[in-house]
Formats: sequence, structure tokens, C-alpha cells
Amino acid sequence: MTVQRPVLVATEADDTTADAVIAELNTRGVPVVRFDPADIGEDLTVSARFGSSPGCPAGQIRTPSRTADIGEARSLYWRRPRWPTFDQLTTADARFTSSQVRHGLGGILYSLPGCLFVNHPLRNHAAEHKPTQLAVAQRMGFTVPPTLVSNDPDAVRAFLTEQGEAVYKVLCWTPYRQGEVGMSVWTEPVTAEEIDDSVRVAPHLFQARVDKTADLRVVVVGQRVFTVRIDSDLLDWRRDYNALSYKVVDLPNRMQRALIEFLAHFGLCSGSFDLCLDRQQNLHWLELNSNGQWGWLEAETGLPVATAFADLLERGEQS
Repeated sequence: MTVQRPVLVATEADDTTADAVIAELNTRGVPVVRFDPADIGEDLTVSARFGSSPGCPAGQIRTPSRTADIGEARSLYWRRPRWPTFDQLTTADARFTSSQVRHGLGGILYSLPGCLFVNHPLRNHAAEHKPTQLAVAQRMGFTVPPTLVSNDPDAVRAFLTEQGEAVYKVLCWTPYRQGEVGMSVWTEPVTAEEIDDSVRVAPHLFQARVDKTADLRVVVVGQRVFTVRIDSDLLDWRRDYNALSYKVVDLPNRMQRALIEFLAHFGLCSGSFDLCLDRQQNLHWLELNSNGQWGWLEAETGLPVATAFADLLERGEQS
């Protein structure tokens, strides 16, 4: 009897998107080991040997309900994992222990042989940097709105004056709380008169405002491209999902190929792109979310995105 190679899924407990993909894999009889790095300890153990065994690494990962040989993993779906914070320890001990987990557990997972990463965490990290994305997108021929990343107030004021209408965007999504309240930073209009010396503290991203008629969320899974047009009157459509309407559309073949090539540049096999259409129906590049959300789009449109992810993970290699 041949034992099937497992699919590893790294994510937090409350992840309905991962649930949909795992359910599809379960219907196919594909073994799945789901875990969250934050559970390291009694609920998650890992052992790996290097140098003294035929495989490299050779060892196991164990959860309360599953055990898998890490060297046999066919694919790793890196969804929404959390790293432990060790709040029960002193600040110094927590910092030290957290570092050991990231470099120990993380290092083992990052080194798995013959395993398809969807996506490899280190490549995700490299692709998350918006200035890098913008530079690569421009070099690849995408239409990129004029953008400035700067902590120089004079340069920022000059740029905003030159553009006329511009917006501020965060360079990286970061959890932010005021007391017990979670805060969100949206894309917002900004003028030169609003800029003061506090800009010097860190680089900020400012971008010319596109006179858009619609947004596009494009989910690429391997060689499959799913595109949804999002219509609203919002500058940042994430502010109110109840105000959105959705329509499945097709991108031109050359644009589909370009987005797949963009992912390949970073060594990724999946990603969620944000584009927009102006009043002349020209496409403008906004950003890539290398591990972006898509679950709600499948629910709204019926697109078989979970099936596409299950296909990719089951196959264990890109076609």
C-alpha cells in the first residue's frame, strides 16, 4: 500500500479560507496536516536531522491529531500562520525564545526538499515590499501611477503639489491598536498643506490619484487567473464591503501572462493583485498581496478558487 505524501497547511485556527481548501483536499483523500507555529510546545512538536541521515532534513512534525514525515511533504500552504509571543516570559526571554522558534521551526520548514511552497515564506517577504513591486511592475511594462516614497517634507509637498490629487498609502499592513480597539489605516486623500515635519520619522508612500471607474482583484493560482471587477464609489473599497458589487471579467491574455511572469520574478506561484480601471478603461497597477484574501470573492461569485489551490497543492508542482 502506497502512503500518500501529505500537504502541510500553516495557518491560524480561525481561517475560513484555509478551511475551504482543506475541505476540497479532504474530498480527494489527500492527507493534510494543519498547524500554527504559535502552538509550538505540547500542541506542536518538530524534529529534524541534518548530516547523519539519508534525507535532508529527516524528521517529523506532530500535532495532537496528525503526524507527518517532513521530508515527505508534497506541498506547504503558508496561509495565515502566527508566531508565538511568549507573553508569560520576561521581555528579554520572550525575544530570545521567539527568535529561536522562527529560526528553528521556520528554518526547518523553509528547507523542505521536493516540496511546493504556496508560497515560500521568504519569497513572500521579499515580494511584500511595495517600492520593489512598483519598480518591477514599471520595468515589466505595467502602468504605474506616479509614486513617491520619502520622509523629506519638502520633497513630499513638491510631489503633492505637482500631482494635484494624490493619496497616502501604508507601505506595509501592520496590526495597530489603541487600547483594546483595532485600527485600520485606509488609502486617504492628502494635500501638500497637511504635510508637517512628523513625516521625517519614517518613509511614507504617496501616489497620484487615479480617476478610476472600478477596481479589479486578480487572483493567480499557478497558471490560472481569476479576475473580479469591484464597483463602488469608494476610494478604498475595503472600507465598506456592503457597498460593493462584483462581476467576473476576463483580463486580456497578455495581461494574464504578465501577472504570472510577475509572480515568477519573485519565485511565487500564487498571489492577489489589485489593479484599477480609469475612465478610458486603461489598467493601472496598484499592488500585489502575495498572500492576499480571496475567500469572500469565491462566495460572492462562485469562482472555483479553492479548487484551483487544492489542484496546485495536490499536484505538488506547477504546471
